[in-house]
Amino acid sequence: MNRVFRSASMGVAALISVTLAGCRVGPQYVRPAAPVAPEFKETLPSNFKSSDGWKVAQPSDAQLKGDWWTLFHDSELNTLEAQIDPANQTLKQAEANFRSARASVRFYRANKAPTIGADPSIGVVRDSTNQPYFNKTLTSNGSGDFTLPIDLNYEVDLWGRIRRSITQSQEQAQASAADLETTRLSLHAELAIDYFDLRSADAQRKLLDETVSAFQDALQLTEDRYNGGAAPLSDVTQARTVLQTAQVQATDVDIMRADYEHAIAMLVGKPPAQLTLPRNPVTVAGPTLPEIPGALPSQLLERRPDIAADERRMAAANEQIGIAEAAFYPTLSLSAVAGFTGTSALTWFTWPSRFFAVGPTLSQTLYDHGRRRATSDITRAGYDFTVASYRQTTLTAFQQVEDDLNALHGLETEAGQQQDATASAQQSLDLFTTRYEGGVDTYLQVITWQTALLQNERNDIDITQRRLEASVLLIKALGGGWNASQLPQHP
Repeated sequence: MNRVFRSASMGVAALISVTLAGCRVGPQYVRPAAPVAPEFKETLPSNFKSSDGWKVAQPSDAQLKGDWWTLFHDSELNTLEAQIDPANQTLKQAEANFRSARASVRFYRANKAPTIGADPSIGVVRDSTNQPYFNKTLTSNGSGDFTLPIDLNYEVDLWGRIRRSITQSQEQAQASAADLETTRLSLHAELAIDYFDLRSADAQRKLLDETVSAFQDALQLTEDRYNGGAAPLSDVTQARTVLQTAQVQATDVDIMRADYEHAIAMLVGKPPAQLTLPRNPVTVAGPTLPEIPGALPSQLLERRPDIAADERRMAAANEQIGIAEAAFYPTLSLSAVAGFTGTSALTWFTWPSRFFAVGPTLSQTLYDHGRRRATSDITRAGYDFTVASYRQTTLTAFQQVEDDLNALHGLETEAGQQQDATASAQQSLDLFTTRYEGGVDTYLQVITWQTALLQNERNDIDITQRRLEASVLLIKALGGGWNASQLPQHP
């Protein structure tokens, strides 16, 4: 008998345990495969720090860090970048979204506990003796009702709906955290690009100032020759035209520089009127390009916050399928109410005034004309959408890395070619200027090579600007030193 009693007790205990713990319906999440190449195709530029292809150099301090902009060794850039996190309003919006998502976890986690409420009330009722069909023998002076009920409601998570809701909110919070890091990375990269564009504009203005000065000397030379009868008036007008054209270009550069400065002010959370950056031309010969640690394509999946955000959204969408599946099964709720009720304040809290009611409720939808099935289909389609978004984001990340690698390698070659072309243009200008001064050639040749030299020198600056931008974009494409392990594990 004891053995039978123990077996029955164990069975009842197991049944209670299963009832309280419940089970989970719906698919278990497995990260879908993403298209990954074994290595990147494009040739590595010389400023890549990698001893073996794209493998991360050792020790670990050679890896990208969160303050990746320090690789450019520009103190003014470092000062500006440090102002983004505490002042940028776009970043504060992303931080607010993350806090909201984290609070949602606590909201859904509260469903694991019962809800308890109180609804005290005091009321007096007296029936009118003149109302229709009223039995006047029941006439009284009225009655009082003093009630203090305590309600308790609790849903038993039989099919994992509550647990999946909590898990889904946690994964959404992780996705929001990754979105925050994506925003942070984008803002820092945008500031670096605007800063290098501004420095390039300073270099353009410096070049144009020097060119205007040279063109003024050339104009003076032609005027002297014209006054001496050694040159026609057309030489003077041509010299004046190229001078005025260079002055127009200088004014246009100032307009662009002001736009870059205004953009930087907005990024650091200041009105444009409160930020003035001194002129600091970028160096064309040997610009400060960082040594960028490489990575394997498979590592990119863990280093890009936008990829991590899409992966977390896939996991959340998978939980949503399970929540929709749980709607096909019965819902078990436990409810209870207890308290005191009396006809006067004197008897309100006496023991005979107590009351209580408790019991389970099992509810099941019998017919909804396909509503639950439609909801389930919607969640599965939503999951498929997140899978496609995840894979597309991955492909876009690989494309960005390949594009920036190609740009850096090509611009490195192009910079050398352009410097040779600039030197040739300078040599040609010197030769034709000498020939003009000696009366051998017309001033048209001088103007032609003045224009050609200016264009080639401006190309030098433009290529340097593009190399700096491509370096920033490559660092951004590599995740800027971020890693998926930095996501909050329990938001």
